[in-house]
Amino acid sequence: MPGLTLADARAALDAGLAEADAIGQPMNVAVVDDGGHLLAFARQDGAIRASIDIAQRKARTSILMEAPTAALMPLVQPGAELYGLEQTAGGMVIFGGGVPVYRDGVLVGAVGVSAGSVEQDVRVAEAAVAAISSAVPA
Repeated sequence: MPGLTLADARAALDAGLAEADAIGQPMNVAVVDDGGHLLAFARQDGAIRASIDIAQRKARTSILMEAPTAALMPLVQPGAELYGLEQTAGGMVIFGGGVPVYRDGVLVGAVGVSAGSVEQDVRVAEAAVAAISSAVPA
């Protein structure tokens, strides 16, 4: 089964950036393959520079954990099962904005978005993923 292509990554970027424009929040959007390697990245004018790395880490975290990063927050609180997770694997990001990409139920990549509120980041990431994801996992 083929993984994400550059054309897929461009479609995700276009959709994510369009959503960022629609909500009026400049964003950093990263698209990674199933190994967490960067395929495409865009930083909109006005998006904060600190979020360049955060967007890429959100995408990688989503791949490593095979889950949206927003799903990790309750698991990493003090006393919770995965407390301290964000300190592993080169610094994972455990708040919303990283969303995995599935094709026919197989994890093929992820999108990471950063520069807005967590809710905005998730909204833009989900719009990007919707442009290229053909099926969610069972």
